[in-house]
Amino acid sequence: QVQLVESGGGLVQPGDSLRLSCVASGRTFSSAVMGWFRQAPGKEREFVAALRWSGKFTIYGDSVKGRFTISGDDAKNTVYLQMNSLKPEDTAVYYCAAGVSLSSIERMWQYWGQGTQVTVSS
Repeated sequence: QVQLVESGGGLVQPGDSLRLSCVASGRTFSSAVMGWFRQAPGKEREFVAALRWSGKFTIYGDSVKGRFTISGDDAKNTVYLQMNSLKPEDTAVYYCAAGVSLSSIERMWQYWGQGTQVTVSS
């Protein structure tokens, strides 16, 4: 099993920046990839970004390209999501995920955190 704990969410204004963190523990060697999804009220869970530890290869969802950056620290088993130029439509619960294959498809991910709320409002 892999346990994931997110932090860094909060209330910010449009145009602000925020950085989310996700720490993995347990059988972390079984997680070749880590990523972020988000879910807004009344909507389906949406892919945000993912990182493959080997080579630090990354992929992004179309709605966040150019504004969000995913990165990771192997030594700390931690992945980050730097979110810039935040918009009200970025408001959602952000979930950290871990798995074995780099994918934007939710069902391909094996482990999930509890989520952290991000609210963008003036």
